[in-house]
Amino acid sequence: MNWSSLGYKVLEGEPITREEALAVLRADDHEVLAVLDAAFRVRLHYCGREVRLHVLQNAKSGMCRENCAFCSQAIGAYSGVDRYRMQTVGELVAGAKEAHDRQAVKYCMVTATRGPSENELETICEAVRQIKQDVPIEICTSLGLLNDEQARQLAEAGVHRFNHNLETSRRYFPNVCQTHTYDDRVATVRAAKAAGMEACCGGIVGMGEELDDRVELAFALRELEVESIPVNFLDPRPGTPLEHVERLSPTDCLKVLAMFRLVNPQSEIRVAGGREVNLRHLQPLAFYPANSMFTEGYLTTPGQGYERDLNMIKDAGFAVAELTPA
Repeated sequence: MNWSSLGYKVLEGEPITREEALAVLRADDHEVLAVLDAAFRVRLHYCGREVRLHVLQNAKSGMCRENCAFCSQAIGAYSGVDRYRMQTVGELVAGAKEAHDRQAVKYCMVTATRGPSENELETICEAVRQIKQDVPIEICTSLGLLNDEQARQLAEAGVHRFNHNLETSRRYFPNVCQTHTYDDRVATVRAAKAAGMEACCGGIVGMGEELDDRVELAFALRELEVESIPVNFLDPRPGTPLEHVERLSPTDCLKVLAMFRLVNPQSEIRVAGGREVNLRHLQPLAFYPANSMFTEGYLTTPGQGYERDLNMIKDAGFAVAELTPA
């Protein structure tokens, strides 16, 4: 495969095929730099050299009754995870101010739940309204499954983007979760977009799926016209069904990121959960295909720290993005 030609093909507006996407994942490790160069041409064209910082707020922790196999907050997997009900409006607003202080362009409030209750939805909406008045930051929420009316309320409150990951391919999804379906997740993404919010939707790689499943996920996201794609790498959590799964190699992670960029050239590609423990010393190379990252940790696991993240971005020759006023 001529990797440079593949990058130029995408820049000329011709979508890559599933076979070409699979070839990226199957590339020999000694070809990784060439693959990254192809992806970087596309990233540079659409996203420049900036890295967009996102901060997560675990607004409701360890209370979920779904059985997602990867999640330490799922039913039966509460080992070592803080358990608390919905945070207050004041706590959520304070989190937004802290995120802004860390140069984040997005503040994402997340609840571990099947979907929001009426009271939880109102708490989130009121927090969003106050944040919009006081803090210059864009707001993302991740509240589980949504119906059309719930999506409308969030959009009217001022939520810019809604997160709901497909997690994996349609074929592999029943191996990951049985308490809701892949189609439930697709319906939530469509409801969010229909209400006027952007869709943040990605998945987790390294859960035992085949390479074809990773490609199918990338193409499903392209079909849904997802604006933002978080790419998580499984960091096996104690107490979950996947706790003994072997982590991906750093080069496999880089090939995954490159594939998602080439399949979804204009989307925001975020190097997300598990980056530190899977990419290890090759973390800075993730910025060649990805133009976004979480900082200050994840929902139940810490990251490497804000200052180290900033230094890594600078040392790799990239710059932290600033929020563009609406």
